[in-house]
Order: sequence, then C-alpha cells, then structure tokens
Amino acid sequence: MDNVLNHSLFTEFDVNLFKSGKHYNLYNKFGSHIITKNGVEGTYFSVWAPSAKQVSVIGDFNFWQEGEHKLNVRWDESGIWEGFIPNIGKGTTYKYKIESHNQGIKTEKADPYARRYEHNPKTASIVWEDNYSWKDKQWLSNRKQVNALNAPFSVYEVHLGSWKKQIEENRFLSYLELAEQLVTYVKEMNFTHVEFMPIMEFPYDPSWGYQITGYFAPTSRFGYPEEFKVLIDKLHQNNIGVILDWVPSHFPEDAHGLGFFDGTCLYEHPDKRKGYHQDWKSLIFNYGRNEVKSFLISNAIFWLEQFHVDGLRVDAVASMLFLDYSRKDGEWEPNKFGGRENLEAIAFLQEMNEAVYKSFPDVQTIAEESTSFPGVSKPVFLGGLGFGMKWMMGWMHDTLQYFEKEPIYRKHHQNDLTFSMTYAFSENFMLPLSHDEVVYGKRSILRRQPGDEWQSFANLRLLYSYMFTHPGTKLLFQGAEFGQSEEWDFQNSLDWHLTQYKPHKGVQQLIKNLNTFYKTEPALYQKQFSNDGFEWIDYNDAENSVLVYIRKGEAEKENLIIVCNMTPIPRENYRIGLPKKGKLKEVFNSDNLEYFGSGNFKNKTLTSQAITSHFKKHSVAIIIPPLAMIALKYS
Repeated sequence: MDNVLNHSLFTEFDVNLFKSGKHYNLYNKFGSHIITKNGVEGTYFSVWAPSAKQVSVIGDFNFWQEGEHKLNVRWDESGIWEGFIPNIGKGTTYKYKIESHNQGIKTEKADPYARRYEHNPKTASIVWEDNYSWKDKQWLSNRKQVNALNAPFSVYEVHLGSWKKQIEENRFLSYLELAEQLVTYVKEMNFTHVEFMPIMEFPYDPSWGYQITGYFAPTSRFGYPEEFKVLIDKLHQNNIGVILDWVPSHFPEDAHGLGFFDGTCLYEHPDKRKGYHQDWKSLIFNYGRNEVKSFLISNAIFWLEQFHVDGLRVDAVASMLFLDYSRKDGEWEPNKFGGRENLEAIAFLQEMNEAVYKSFPDVQTIAEESTSFPGVSKPVFLGGLGFGMKWMMGWMHDTLQYFEKEPIYRKHHQNDLTFSMTYAFSENFMLPLSHDEVVYGKRSILRRQPGDEWQSFANLRLLYSYMFTHPGTKLLFQGAEFGQSEEWDFQNSLDWHLTQYKPHKGVQQLIKNLNTFYKTEPALYQKQFSNDGFEWIDYNDAENSVLVYIRKGEAEKENLIIVCNMTPIPRENYRIGLPKKGKLKEVFNSDNLEYFGSGNFKNKTLTSQAITSHFKKHSVAIIIPPLAMIALKYS
C-alpha cells in the first residue's frame, strides 16, 4: 500500500490565482491539513518547490527517513507537491526533505505554512489545528468606529518576552498569563490598542522576532496558537485593539527557513543587489514573483482572518522602497526608468493594502517608513501606497533631540519643535516613541532628559504631554509609561519595582490621565490628520521657549488651547491671544502633585480681556508652570 495517497485541495482556479499572484488565502491550501479520506483520518501536505526532483515528508512517524513518504508533483507546472498520509494527525512533527534539480542539492525545510513549530532551538513544524470559539463579536461589530482615522488611537508597544517575566522560575509569561496580567494593565492605563513586536515563529531571541521563519504560526515560546487567540480575545473583550508587527521586508538565512528553499532562490530575489540585506545579514523577498506576492499577502490576510487582528504595522518599509537602501554606488541597479525606487516592492505594497482593506475595511495598516517618500498613507487610486497611517520619524527624531538639550539652550532650537507642523498633515502620521529609541546606547527616554531628578521627570512629563496634544495618533514602548530608567533589555523584565517610587508613579499616572484626556476630548482626535484641527497662537516666543496652539474638533466648543513651557522658570501673568472672548478653565496640567509636579501653579477660572495679543482681539493672562503643559477650554 502506498505511504502517500493522491489527493489535492487545489482547484485549477486556485492554481491559476496562485501563479498570477492573486491568491490571498493560500493558508487554506498549502501546509498540513488534517482531513479524512476514504474513511481514514490523516494529514494532507502541500508545498511549493518548482525546482525539486523529489520532495519527501520526514518526521517522527517515519524516523526522519527520506523517501519513505514522497509527495506527488502536480501536472500543471505549478511547482506544487502534495499528497495525503493516512493515520498521522495533530501533534506530528515534520519537515520537507527536498532534492533539487539544481546539482542534486538537498535541503531540509520547515513548512512555510505550518500553524505551529517546535520550541527553539528545535526547528520542525507541527501538524496543528484548533477549533477556538471566539467571544469578541461585540468588539468586531464596533471595530470600524474604534479603528477610524477620526478616533483616538493610543498604542502600547509590547515585547512579550520582556514585558514581565516569572522571576522566580526565570521564564516568560505564557499567552494565558499575559491574557490576565497584560490585559488588566493595558486597560488600567487606558490605552486603546496594543502592538506586539513580531510574534511569528523566529529562531533567534536577539532578533526580537524580526527574523521570521514561521510566518503562519505564533511563536511557541509562550504557548499554543489557540492560547494566543485567548490573549487577543481577552483584549477585545476589554475594548483593546491588537496590532501585529509584520515583516515582509526580509527573512533569515537559517537552514530550515525560506532561503534557498528548493535548492534555488525561490522566495528571495536571485540578484544579491536586490535579494540580500547587508545590514541585517538577511534575504529580501522577490516582490516581482507572483507566487511570492501570493504568499505574503495571504500571510497578511491570515492574521486578520484567523486571529481577528485589528491592524498590521509593517516593518522597515523604507528598505523595501529603495534599491539603494544602505548600499554604496555600484552595489545597486537602477530601475527601468533609471530611478532608485523598487517598482516591484511598491506594486506589492499597494496590492497588499488594497487586498487588506477590501477584505477588512475596519482595520489599519501602519508603515514604519523613515524617508520622505510621498503618499505612503494616500489611497492607491491616488498613486499612494495605501497605508492607513505612517510613523512620523522626523517628529520623533527632532523632538527627542530638542528635549535632550539643557533648557537654557532651547531658545536657540525652537524650530526643532515647530518644524513638524510644516509637514504634519502630508500623511496620516502616528507619533512613535518606540523600542528603537531605547536600545544600542541611546539610553531610556527618562535618562535623555537633562537636569536633576525633579527636572528630568518634569521634562519627561512635558514631552509626553506635548506628544499627546500634537496632531497624530500615539505609540509608546513598554516601560516608557512609568519612566523606565535603564535601556530596554530583551532578556530581562521591565523594572516594575520603580513604580513604588513617587516620580515613576507620577509619570505612570500622567500617562493614564493623558490617555483618558485624549479619548474624552474630541479636539485631540476628530481632526488629528487635518490642518483644520490645528492653529498656532504663538510659535515665535523662543526667548521664553513657550509654544501656544489650538487643537480643534468638529464643534468649536470642544476646542482646546495648549500652552507648553519648555523651561524650569514659571511664567506668571503670561499673556496669550484668544480666538474669542469668554471664560476659560484649566482642564489639564502636567505639573499637578499627583504626577510628582510642584502643584503650585494653577489657573482658576479665567476671563478674557479686550486686549490685542498675537494678532487677536481678545487675550488672557495666565500662569504657566515650569517644564509643563497646560490645556485650557472655554467653559
């Protein structure tokens, strides 16, 4: 009796879609699937290996012997090998042993579409399926409003391995433990979303998950795939959205991974000028190959469909867009028009975004893109890349650089802050203070603030308050919300013990309240991507290092006047122009005692005067606390 029976999940239509780069649900066809054939339960396997002479499934069930269970190649030149193996099922470990037509090279590969992998350092795939019963129907029915571009969007970026550890047992928290502890914390801190640094299976911990070998499986470090679903479900049940870091830009050279898969450059571009990242020592996908496009877009759709994810933050987009990215002259080849743009990667990103938004119009795709490439968050039909948002890397760089300066020198650098408003509405920007800003000797955000303890914490509170009142959505990396002192270390837990100390506890309370302030003041989110939502009152007072601006909502009564004092000198009787006469009240003050501020400088009810200031007919004299932001609102 044959060890492998003929069977196929592919229709002719499936194959045509795959070959044309238009099949976006390949995970239902490729990989391992438990089925019943002729009354016998077993597993169907299929893999793409067009240059293979022979493909065998090897595993515990056949003592890893090549040739015992040989798959059958399809007749249609699709390069698909497939077959049904009776009497093996869930939990079976396996790989594909591939003998290539290319000089008889043999490779031993994990399944690119496997739903589960062995715990590293082991590398085999595992036959898996789950029948998880979701309980987030209410969340999904409301998601369109929560994820809208005119809704508050405050993201807590999390590295699951280091957010918190089981110290006594020196181990990671499991998905199930995180479903209790992380969910409770994020809800308490009032964030609207969490963003997980890559959770797809990866072999090397120091890569933080950005070198992926198992694109369709949550890492086994923290538990089973269905347990990751529990974590997402629990977040949804607590009205918290989930964004996943997604890495279609490159993949590692590990022997069991996608590289040189069938003895040829199958997933990666064969030209090293387009197929190899010198910085990361990794391989670059061949975006011009239809089957690779289908693989990647299917992967994006997979996480949205199977895991109910609410958004994808796409990593290293700049490295995809430019052929000369981190390359010297002579190390890259211009495109057919003589330019440096990677036309195939651009077309792929556009197609990916169109496919995602067509199937899931209520999610968001977010680009981590560090250049001035135009139209990243513009629709594809207008010539854009089609992302929902883009990280505002220029704001991040200029703002951190400004806040690192001693306040006495800030008057010479006012433009570092005001410059962001010249381009703030050219894209749908998210303001990121991400993991990249607290590693490799950059120091923690707190340690970058000048002055003594009181001043450095006041600076930090001012930075966050300025961030939350600047147009755009927000992202904070774990630990930033309580003033983590040391740089992030992926091997260790955050320093949670710091939250017992008043300065750190004060920062934590500030973030909690800023998130609430952001969510409850429509002026901060309704027009966050439109210049209609922002107006300067004064950006010229460099001598005092003071900024004054208006944030505007749909209704004029919701407008907020924001005042930032970037020095430790309190400003009393400071006059600001007003858009109209009336009474104002202070609705936020980052110098409050509960935040470890002085608590000495508060504005009670203010009444405008018919005194011209800042080219406005009405004005008011206010108190601005040292190193603080205050927000005023008409009452």
